[in-house]
Amino acid sequence: MAGKVLTITSGKGGVGKSTTTANLALGLALLGKKVVAIDLDIGLRNLDMILGLENRIVYDVVNVVEKACKIKQALIKDKRTDNLYLIAAAQTRDKSAVKPEQVIELTDELKKEFDFILLDSPAGIEGGFRNAMLPADEVIIVTTPEISAVRDADRVIGILEANNKKEMSLIINRVNPTLVKKGDMMSKDDVLQVLSIPLIGVVPEDENIVSYTNIGEPSILHPNSQSGKAYKNIVQRILGKDVPFMEIVEKKGLFEKIISFFKE
Repeated sequence: MAGKVLTITSGKGGVGKSTTTANLALGLALLGKKVVAIDLDIGLRNLDMILGLENRIVYDVVNVVEKACKIKQALIKDKRTDNLYLIAAAQTRDKSAVKPEQVIELTDELKKEFDFILLDSPAGIEGGFRNAMLPADEVIIVTTPEISAVRDADRVIGILEANNKKEMSLIINRVNPTLVKKGDMMSKDDVLQVLSIPLIGVVPEDENIVSYTNIGEPSILHPNSQSGKAYKNIVQRILGKDVPFMEIVEKKGLFEKIISFFKE
């Protein structure tokens, strides 16, 4: 059975797209699926660092498509599971170094061996986005609940529809219930009203994400991480499981905890 290409993209940069790719790739691999994650953000390599594999890179995706190495030589095996591999982006080249037909050829070859090929797309709608969009069997769009990010995501959805990419789903990332309650952040329903595509996950804001990135351990590895729990649920939904959406609740400050204690 041929593997499936999932492209993870966004309209705006900085919404947590590469973090999402790392968590979903690792989550699928930990459930026994054979997965390869490809960083197509040429010139801005991040996925290797989030996965903690930056010291193992010898060849990158540009070397592969230019036939300077074999695909197997560029596959970097994960430290935690035999099921996950990474093909890193090139840091010294730009997005014009890779063409869509080369990515399609690469993913067609990888489909023979892997259950899932996750493409970490550059943000925006330029050439790099086209490289990641055209091979996709399904596209996951990541946005934060901010007007500018949602507006850019809407533009990306329009381009995907114009290119007959009908299998789309949405992850709303970094949701802060306190800001939503105060009206300073869009709610889940507000975002869905604008974008009108199926929701596959809502990920709460996680103050530990920077720490996890610094040590190369995606939050899905941390049992007490709320964002990690949300990513685990998304992985189950990718696999076709009917998993209820978790409730994202406000964190109580010290003063509120003291008041709550005396009320109990």
